[in-house]
Amino acid sequence: MKLWGGRFTEAEDQRTEEFNESLSFDKRMYRQDITGSIAHAEMLGRQGIISQEDSAAIIAGLKGILQDIEDGKLVIEGDAEDIHSFVEAELTERIGEPGKRLHTGRSRNDQVALDMKMYTRDHIDELIGHMQALLDTVEGIMAENRASYMPGFTHLQKAQPTTLAHHMGVYRAMFLRDVSRLGDTRDRLNECPLGAGAFAGTTYPLDRDFTARKLGFRKPTENSMDSVSDRDYLLEYLFDLATIQMHLSRLSEEICIWNSNEYKFVKISDKYSTGSSIMPQKKNPDIAELIRGKSGRVYGALMSLLTVMKGLPLAYNKDMQEDKELAFDAMDTVQNSVILMKDMLATMSWNRARMEESAKLGFTNATDVADYLVRKGVPFRTAHGIVGELVLLCEQKGCALDDLTIDEYHTVCDEIDPDIYEAISLETCVRNRKTLGAPGALLETTNE
Repeated sequence: MKLWGGRFTEAEDQRTEEFNESLSFDKRMYRQDITGSIAHAEMLGRQGIISQEDSAAIIAGLKGILQDIEDGKLVIEGDAEDIHSFVEAELTERIGEPGKRLHTGRSRNDQVALDMKMYTRDHIDELIGHMQALLDTVEGIMAENRASYMPGFTHLQKAQPTTLAHHMGVYRAMFLRDVSRLGDTRDRLNECPLGAGAFAGTTYPLDRDFTARKLGFRKPTENSMDSVSDRDYLLEYLFDLATIQMHLSRLSEEICIWNSNEYKFVKISDKYSTGSSIMPQKKNPDIAELIRGKSGRVYGALMSLLTVMKGLPLAYNKDMQEDKELAFDAMDTVQNSVILMKDMLATMSWNRARMEESAKLGFTNATDVADYLVRKGVPFRTAHGIVGELVLLCEQKGCALDDLTIDEYHTVCDEIDPDIYEAISLETCVRNRKTLGAPGALLETTNE
């Protein structure tokens, strides 16, 4: 029996029923649904809308249902339309007539809005925990590699020398911004829609402040129509998730590059690699590639929900049921990606000698030769041209700037003295870049 079946004379078409149901995916919100119903039942009893005896019976019945689901004694299945219908039907079967009073002063519209907000809030809290664990791993790599020299890149061309700590510090900054955004989203969504009814409130004397406090919300929502038609918080969270996945994708791309035979900067653990069905020598960075590839999936959820919401008149429309599968998939995808990235990074080994060699062979200290000449009184633009000629000379000889003899330097510029070698060593190049946020500042931190 449907909750709304009283005014219908014909049975629902089977295809319609299958197309309309949401139990198959919204059942994951059972804990939030039951918790919200307990708060609602307690409020109904306090306000005298139902008797204290019925309120107590409902609360005890709901707690029993929750415990049985958690213990695996009750399986969420059957022909119920959604999780709300399933719980109410199970409650009525267990406690009889009082169970039919649970929905007093409430609509499935404000009920599902509450469940989704609570589920999103819980997921944000869980994801922040996983993000903190990822940050701890990144910071551990930074602490161990403040003096691990490597080339920095622009346009995928070697540019200037840096350290692995400085490079990984970029992802630390990204992930810190992600955590900050998650906190902002959580704060904005933390208003309780319960009590809004279908959209126009109710004639019963509900205490919305009580249920809001009981459920951990900052306050009740202010407009009952907005309460049931708002999905801004979910769009905002999907944007947060898309941004996190984009950051993970950028790191995954670099791991794939660094793991290649041409670079050999890193070695990924066998736990996070796979092989080839035909080429026995292959060890592929599939987890990094999948994290990178799943970005489109998360972006798709954001764009899909934006499209669903763009033309909806107020207040609630069934189109909004489309939010759940999209959001749940994005939540699962990002959370799994964060956990796997953390574990992969924690088990990855770094070829520091190879990174340092790559920095030396890529003319990453060319800017430092120009700075050396500037300190000798040569105008920077002139110094820039001189160093360009020196790089051409090195390319002809197949060597690094560090390998040129003084006589070879003098064929291009007489201003260069033997102290050039110390001035352009990787350690000097990095150490002298000690403005706030630069790699040398991290080396200074190590020394202190």
